[in-house]
Amino acid sequence: MIDKALLDILACPVCKTAVKLENDRLVCVQCGRRYPIREGIPVMLVEEAEQPQGRS
Repeated sequence: MIDKALLDILACPVCKTAVKLENDRLVCVQCGRRYPIREGIPVMLVEEAEQPQGRS
């Protein structure tokens, strides 16, 4: 779904840390925010991110 080279350079816009692919989302390895992928394009906007479980 996401090219490996692209995944290697993407980072969470909040933490500036790596993201990993989980199903149809990119998940920040530090803060846990979940960014959607729409039509094969990662939407790396903070306002589009889902907060991790247990956080608001």
